[in-house]
Amino acid sequence: MPQLLSATEARILGVLIEKAKTTPDAYPLTVNSLTAGCNQKTSREPVMSLSESEIQSALEELRSRTLVMESYGASGRVLRYAHNFAKVYGVPAASVDLLAILILRGSQTASELRANSERLHRFADASSVEAFLEELAAKDSGAMVLKLPRQPGAREQRWTHLLCGMPTVESISTSFSTPPSALVSDLEARVERLELEVAELRTSLARQAAE
Repeated sequence: MPQLLSATEARILGVLIEKAKTTPDAYPLTVNSLTAGCNQKTSREPVMSLSESEIQSALEELRSRTLVMESYGASGRVLRYAHNFAKVYGVPAASVDLLAILILRGSQTASELRANSERLHRFADASSVEAFLEELAAKDSGAMVLKLPRQPGAREQRWTHLLCGMPTVESISTSFSTPPSALVSDLEARVERLELEVAELRTSLARQAAE
């Protein structure tokens, strides 16, 4: 596998792959559009705040590795950038789209990846997503994804990309979603009801014992 990417380089590639499918009329992207895509507040994990100079510097590095290509588009006035991911990494288009979603949204289950990649590629089911991921994990040139250990209470295991290297323990632990406040409140309410029921049962048993 080619040398590892920085977080900024990975984010740029993820955005280029995404926008090539979701906004084809605006692709290739200008530095301004690319910066906006990298700093989106939605559909991004983590949210980043990159300057145009940081984007430009990362683009130069990616261009030197042929991961991005420059062009002037139809207007011929503003420099634009396109990705060359599939050719450099030697993976099919469906795998490129899955990697982009992992780059942009963090670790996910096969079911989550299928739902989140709908605008880029339509997978028949979660099993077909798993098949592409297993292929990426077993690449002869080096694994590009990793299946994370199952979390307590989770039905499915999550996958993460390895384009920036092996994830740290901290990044793995924080990649799992925090339960929504509504769910937490519901659990607290259930515990409170159970405690009341236990207290009532104890009172009832004590009364019967006294009688």
